[in-house]
Amino acid sequence: MELSVLAARILALTYMAAGIAAFSGKITFGQMVEEFERSPALTFVTGFIALVFGMVLVTYHNIWVRNWTVLITVVGWMSLFKGILLMAFPRSVASFKGWYKNTKAWGLLKIALGILFGYFGIFLK
Repeated sequence: MELSVLAARILALTYMAAGIAAFSGKITFGQMVEEFERSPALTFVTGFIALVFGMVLVTYHNIWVRNWTVLITVVGWMSLFKGILLMAFPRSVASFKGWYKNTKAWGLLKIALGILFGYFGIFLK
């Protein structure tokens, strides 16, 4: 359970920071996708980081239970697959461009996930 709490705290901070940046307009996901399209190296490095993060979570937190900790496992698997996709098929990032048109909505979703993981990581020890 300690690992779940630590992972929830890390995910909370990560999602909150990204969500606030997106909602405030400091970043736009559409521009980031364009940067990825122009730079296969950036796409590869980002994929590598996602793959390592996902692999760590999948290796140490592959817990399929009926409580909140399964969310961390799902995030780990999603990160692992995202990393593989970005590294093996860097041009595939262009196909997701349409998903990121509304940066503020994605920002709100990330803030909500940050609050959710923060609640689990801080109040449900």
